[in-house]
Amino acid sequence: MDKYDKEFLDYLQSELNTAVICDILDEMGYRNQAMSGRLHPLDDSYKLVGVAKTVLSYDVYEMPDEPYKTEIEAVDSVKEGELVVCCTNGSNSNGFWGELMATAAIARGARGVVVDGAVRDIRQLREMGENFPVFATGRNPLDSKGRCLVADYDCPVVCDGILVHSGDLIFADVDGIVVVPSDCAREVFKRALDKVQAENHVRRELQAGAYLKDVFEKYHIL
Repeated sequence: MDKYDKEFLDYLQSELNTAVICDILDEMGYRNQAMSGRLHPLDDSYKLVGVAKTVLSYDVYEMPDEPYKTEIEAVDSVKEGELVVCCTNGSNSNGFWGELMATAAIARGARGVVVDGAVRDIRQLREMGENFPVFATGRNPLDSKGRCLVADYDCPVVCDGILVHSGDLIFADVDGIVVVPSDCAREVFKRALDKVQAENHVRRELQAGAYLKDVFEKYHIL
């Protein structure tokens, strides 16, 4: 897995967005890398870029002997630059992620979390703000204890319809969430940064009154 330091991830987060990432992935033949749109940020201003750390859970209907064991292992194994991607198989039976898990993940260097289920401690999570952006499908005050169980982590998961492996790059903002496969990520970043610069030229010419047809013929960007 490629290593991405904090400064580089911060730079990508400030310069890029999910739309341009999707455009580049389209050009490279990866046309189905955006999640379905069920997950939303707790605040529309959030942007989030990080290396996927996958967690897989499922609903249970009786109290396990050690309900938190693997969940705790997963959070304690988070590394700097990672972004936790939680697959609950679309369950909203509990608030799978909350303040204390976020606090522990931040201490390990995590950049945020994406949960295809509900979260809780909304006020506290919002107070963490850009230090730990949260994307989820909903909210639920119920504890996960006796309602879901973490089966594994650092394993392939399907999150909101998209296959995610630990080590993939995740881009998330108010437009949606995009999964960039680890084996093409460097090339995607390079092309996306180039496209952002070209889009700046397009924008300036359109603002100056140029016709969209003429600008498109010049840059082939829309």
